[in-house]
Amino acid sequence: MPLTHSDQDSNFIAHEPCPSCNSKDNLARYDDGHAYCFGCGHYESAEGEVTAPTTSPSGVLPMDYRDLSKRQITEETCRKFGYGLSQWKGQTVQVANYHDDDGGLVAQKIRTRSKEFNILGEGRRLGLWGKRLWGQGGKRIVITEGELDAMSVSQAQGNRWPVVSVPSGAQGAAKAVQRQLEWLETYEQVVFMFDQDEPGQKAAVECAMQLSPGKAAIASLPLKDASEMLVAGRSKELISAMWEARPYRPDGVVPGEELWDKIIEETEVESVEYPWAGLNAKTYGMRQGEVVTLTSGTGQGKSSVIREWQLWLLNQGLTVGVVALEENVKQSARALMGLYLQCPPHKWNEQRITEEQKRQAFEATVGNGRCVLYDHWGSLDSENLLSRVRYMARGMGCTHIFLDHLSIVVSGIGDGDERRLIDNTMTKLRSLVEELQIALVIVSHLKRPEGRSHEEGGQVSLAHLRGSGAIAQLSDICIGLERDQQDADLKNTTSLRVLKNRYTGDTGLCCSVKYNPLTGRLSEWDEQDVDDVPF
Repeated sequence: MPLTHSDQDSNFIAHEPCPSCNSKDNLARYDDGHAYCFGCGHYESAEGEVTAPTTSPSGVLPMDYRDLSKRQITEETCRKFGYGLSQWKGQTVQVANYHDDDGGLVAQKIRTRSKEFNILGEGRRLGLWGKRLWGQGGKRIVITEGELDAMSVSQAQGNRWPVVSVPSGAQGAAKAVQRQLEWLETYEQVVFMFDQDEPGQKAAVECAMQLSPGKAAIASLPLKDASEMLVAGRSKELISAMWEARPYRPDGVVPGEELWDKIIEETEVESVEYPWAGLNAKTYGMRQGEVVTLTSGTGQGKSSVIREWQLWLLNQGLTVGVVALEENVKQSARALMGLYLQCPPHKWNEQRITEEQKRQAFEATVGNGRCVLYDHWGSLDSENLLSRVRYMARGMGCTHIFLDHLSIVVSGIGDGDERRLIDNTMTKLRSLVEELQIALVIVSHLKRPEGRSHEEGGQVSLAHLRGSGAIAQLSDICIGLERDQQDADLKNTTSLRVLKNRYTGDTGLCCSVKYNPLTGRLSEWDEQDVDDVPF
């Protein structure tokens, strides 16, 4: 039978024989007149009302109560909780008595010297160990991972305040708490003081999630568990850990009042400029931790644009990663060298580019120690891609990584739905960028629009992105390229349109770049100055 609040406030006087089980001293008498047998559950109220124990399981082990000196747990504490020594299969074992809510003994949990556990009785009826000692409701209750921990916490508080233990450690903690939710909810605060290892802390979170918001708290200890704290003579710290237990809050949920320090510590976001002033005017540059998506129709100059970006960043002293899945590393390297030489690779022989010039271009671009390329052609699964990007960032120091292009990543993954595959891949890439705090530039293709095609200068919109809405949703900046390949005067002119701008919100046409076939370079230009352009 659970004790009442008045019972909890009473003080122990002496041990007496039990009239129900005939034990010599299992009956504890208290100064308000009530008595309780820690062997069989016999209960006498302060008013003299007697509640006999329910039927105990057969083969109950008789227990000897004594100090657990190695654990610094007193005989009094052991008697209160029903934890003693006995003989089982020729060896001395520790035994924890488990009772039902009416005080009846239903099972015994046996702990051997080798820390093996066995159950005698009805194992399925194991509830929170020690629950019978405490009434309904109160300010605070502590839940531990094991019986020894529960007794340690209780003893540190003078055995006066509610402490219970889950019956089967971290593995079964969540289920045990779930079965006792109604009772636990009667307390204002439930403190989980589990082992400080990974399984214990994981179990504490799983248990805390089940309680009403604001009710659960998780205690942090400097040692492995409460038992070690008591053995080390750190009872005061143990009590402090209970009082200072941090309220449980799901990951990612942050009260606004806790953000002040974060807000003031970073007053300005560092950014790197793009090669063209018009694009910078709308975006304020490129920042680490951002995903930038570049998109256009076929043959609109996406590769030329990102190579200009790569060379620009290398010239700023930054480390750049290149994942180009439609060309080999030789092609990527020669293209960057060609930009430096202002002579496309296919014109090197024609322009009599010397080996010395090539060497100079190599050492200024791909050979400068700050350019990292992924030697792979064609599709690859998302996990392989993520591992390469992570290594480029952490292992090689890349701050800006270019992926050209997204569709080819999933093109060889079976017959799965492209939309779903791109959605999953984009979600993983977004998370990786947050983790690594890099700037990631993704090249994405467009689907064919109704009406004027992109190759004929049709305006690009977010709705034209091929494959998944996640591309636009998870990108910080989206830039579309527009060029009319059929216009003799403008076929080498590409307009850049900012389709999405999470940083400033400013979108729309921002600049035009002109391709010079002689140099292979893109340069920003003003349409009003078309007569001044020599090509």
